[in-house]
Amino acid sequence: MYPQGSPGHASGPRGGAAYGGHVDPEACLGLRPTHRGGDLWEANAGWWQDGFTDGADPEYEEQILPIVAAWLDGARAVLDIGCGEGQIARLAVAGGAERVVGADPTRAQVEVAEARGGGPRYLRAGAAALPFADASFDTAVACLVFEHIEDVEEAIGEVARVLEPGGRFLFLLNHPLLQTPGSGWIDDHVLDPPEQYWRIGPYLLEEHTLEEVEKDVLIPFIHRPLSRYVNALADAGLVIQRMVEPAPPPGFLAQAAEYGQAATIPRLLALLTVLAEAGLPARGGQ
Repeated sequence: MYPQGSPGHASGPRGGAAYGGHVDPEACLGLRPTHRGGDLWEANAGWWQDGFTDGADPEYEEQILPIVAAWLDGARAVLDIGCGEGQIARLAVAGGAERVVGADPTRAQVEVAEARGGGPRYLRAGAAALPFADASFDTAVACLVFEHIEDVEEAIGEVARVLEPGGRFLFLLNHPLLQTPGSGWIDDHVLDPPEQYWRIGPYLLEEHTLEEVEKDVLIPFIHRPLSRYVNALADAGLVIQRMVEPAPPPGFLAQAAEYGQAATIPRLLALLTVLAEAGLPARGGQ
């Protein structure tokens, strides 16, 4: 997960819990449309590698990786979409998968993934144009990826295409209901005694933003309502089997005393889906 703004502030760096300083999203135009802000991902790959891998981030270590490991049980051929430096791909190998491929459009991530080794094969590819034959994998994973992808329906359709019937898609997001643009802690001093609460931004609006997640580190995000993702999954024949909205893990809450107030606000949404064996479900009207 990405860094959180401290409780007690209206907003902070976007990290699944708060959005920080917005930057004009037009600054992203002209970059790769599938994985928005491609040049920024190249420039800031080291920020991700240093802050969220090799045990550096308690949310990955205590929450994300254990959820993914459990849902990867029994997987044989795994595709890690938006693999970054490969920590989930390596987890799949460690769990017994026979063939693991990591795909990421960012050269700086793929180069580090290859250098770190561990058994997976890596290549540069965007989620909306996966260079694999139909039914190539029994499992696909996308962890904190789709909030950065413009072509969400095309990308989820590609996931379904490369999965064999009955295959699993592990889909993890910064929680789209609670982590909207403008979300953040509010100190209400009008009340007596004062109260603090979590403000939810305009959930139904789709918004493209650049977030300063750390000083001079700009990352592009796309907020969508959860229904956009769920309907795209349904249209692709991916059926939700399990949905998890865990509380932030102890290691995250221990980072600051005031974070304890966030213990009942989920930062993560994890969906386990399965590709329907035969045919696609009928598309809904709305």
